[in-house]
Amino acid sequence: VDKPPIRRAAIFGGTHGNELSGVFLVKHWQENGAEIQRTGVEVKPFLTNPRAVKKCTRYIDCDLNRVFDPDNLGRTVVEDIPYEVRRAQEINHIFGPKGSDDAYDLIFDLHNTTSNMGGTLILESSRDDFTIQMFHYIKNALVPEPCPVLLIEHPSLKYATTRSVAKHPVGKYEK
Repeated sequence: VDKPPIRRAAIFGGTHGNELSGVFLVKHWQENGAEIQRTGVEVKPFLTNPRAVKKCTRYIDCDLNRVFDPDNLGRTVVEDIPYEVRRAQEINHIFGPKGSDDAYDLIFDLHNTTSNMGGTLILESSRDDFTIQMFHYIKNALVPEPCPVLLIEHPSLKYATTRSVAKHPVGKYEK
């Protein structure tokens, strides 16, 4: 199938403020992004939850990686709205809107984990041919290091993750 090329990609770090690998990489690329830039593709490194990063805590009011659902994204902004819901609306405005043709093509969301899973890619749809091919490329580039792919597809769940704003959401977990 002929599909349009990827033109806009974002790399997120700090969705959880106590997961520092993505934070360090995003800050590095914000200062010197030459190593992530490619001809014909806009790549934007982005710190997703700066208040939680500043406090080195997972979140301030609620998990940012769980509030990108239609109810929260469409919620009226009032004074007592949770910080992460307000931040999700801002991120959706910058990189979305979620589900639209204007949404970023790719969001690569960097996380840490305490489980012994090494570097693992997270795939949300087995029908996303672009992401599957990209994962194949990444896995081959990392040989002989293993790079498992975890498929979290569910027939009825709609994912409310930060990366779900993009047309092609990618999660990367690192121990």
